[in-house]
Amino acid sequence: MFSRLRKLYSNDVGIDLGTANTLVYLGEHGIVINEPSVVAVNQKTGRVVAVGNQAKQMLGRTPMHIKAIRPLVDGVISDFEVTEEMMSYLMGQVNKIINKPINPRVVVGVPTGVTNVEIRAVYDATKNAGAREVYIVEQPMAAAIGIRLPIQDAVGSMIVDIGGGTTDIAVISLAGIVRSKSLKIAGDKLNNDIISYLKDEFKLLIGERTAETVKITIGGVVEGEPMEMVVRGRDLVTGLPREVIVTDADIREALLPSIIQIVDSVKEVLETTPPEILSDVMNKGVILCGGGALIRGLSSLMQSHLKIPITVADDPLSAVARGTGVILGDLDRYKEVLITNHDDISPRF
Repeated sequence: MFSRLRKLYSNDVGIDLGTANTLVYLGEHGIVINEPSVVAVNQKTGRVVAVGNQAKQMLGRTPMHIKAIRPLVDGVISDFEVTEEMMSYLMGQVNKIINKPINPRVVVGVPTGVTNVEIRAVYDATKNAGAREVYIVEQPMAAAIGIRLPIQDAVGSMIVDIGGGTTDIAVISLAGIVRSKSLKIAGDKLNNDIISYLKDEFKLLIGERTAETVKITIGGVVEGEPMEMVVRGRDLVTGLPREVIVTDADIREALLPSIIQIVDSVKEVLETTPPEILSDVMNKGVILCGGGALIRGLSSLMQSHLKIPITVADDPLSAVARGTGVILGDLDRYKEVLITNHDDISPRF
């Protein structure tokens, strides 16, 4: 009876608080918000001008008094007040979809290995934004739940979540993380690699948004069908606008060093994994999720290096958000995967 009344008068909200994008899962509605983690602030008045897609359009294009801020860096909060504003905006959007009188319960995903202080910042920002109850879950665990891996069985599963700010590698068994590693090499680092490569090789300066467009359009890590695109930026020699033709081979050369670091980190985690779980991983393979999983040829490159099956999850971008939704649907069943005490976070590998 109490459960039915709560559903009638309160929302259950799952949030994948990502460096690049924030996704919101609303019970019985699925994913209702998928917007960039960007906030535009008027520095004269201190007021928020825009959040999400509208704010991302302003990156690199604002006047001096308006600043487009990414409040999360490497998966953790770097600007608490702006993060709180973003969370309040998200809660407001949820209330527009379905307005209920009681504040919601919220499950938020965080990277593995974040500190107690960082977890507390997420907790406080969510609570201040209007959440009635806040639960924290590690993102690879939420992703594993979202793609329906048997996390509560005595069977080992391995997941690699390549997000915007961090790559989280985790081996999971019996509702716990057996081995994990979080590294700050992910989508943002790959964008910076492209910027640095074009600066060095073409003497062309481009912005983050252009680099991301290049990565999505022709980025890949194995040879395939030749692709090219026109890239516009500022000539570092003359200071004037210039355009160059960039090929997939150029971008592959830019991305490979960072991708190899991710593969080597997966190897390190495998090397310390107990043998029984390792045999399970060899049978089931490694599951890739997050936006980075969509890089062309990544699964085949990893498979050739690791010699075990590599699979890209269905809809890898929303795996964590879907996992928070599953947890909200049965909190009693999944309470052991939640970080209820801020000392419960897995140690860094």
